[in-house]
Amino acid sequence: MRRTSGSGLPNDFEDQLRPLWLNAQAGDEAAYRQALALMADRLRGYFARRLTGLSHDVEDLVQETLLALHLQRGTYDAKVPVTAWVHGIARHKLVDLWRRRGRSERLFESFDELPDALHPTVHGEAEVRHDLGLLLDTLPPAQRQAIVDTRLEGLTVSDAARRAGLSESAVKVHVHRGLKRLARLIRGQP
Repeated sequence: MRRTSGSGLPNDFEDQLRPLWLNAQAGDEAAYRQALALMADRLRGYFARRLTGLSHDVEDLVQETLLALHLQRGTYDAKVPVTAWVHGIARHKLVDLWRRRGRSERLFESFDELPDALHPTVHGEAEVRHDLGLLLDTLPPAQRQAIVDTRLEGLTVSDAARRAGLSESAVKVHVHRGLKRLARLIRGQP
């Protein structure tokens, strides 16, 4: 029997994914890899449509969702379409991201993404470096180093992680928390 989407149209994606997922559940590793690859492609589109303005978070969210699918694969009920189960987990990951970030973050563009003409002119570079150094010195060492490596020296997250002997996720967390703390300090909040 051919499955249909909510609109009554054939659901080719479900027809392609379901046998792979059922074989994966039975221990077929090749089917598991194929199913995850299909899911990842579908999730990229799903998140990209919902994260306009936050496109840099799409791949992280895809990976978080794939990890959740892997960890929760034992909860899959074969009576449920695989796509419904995948999208349910993806929705939860998306809501988690929005809760972590808050809706206000969408209102502000990243300073890095502003055109050069809109960047303020910096006078007294030595004073700015001194002030930046003072601000960075207020951070825990791991957060400070992650920010220096990725934001000031321009290293990729993977290069910064290798340099520090940490996982990429740990570096991202250190950068995020450090920048958040710096923003609070600049605003005069504790």
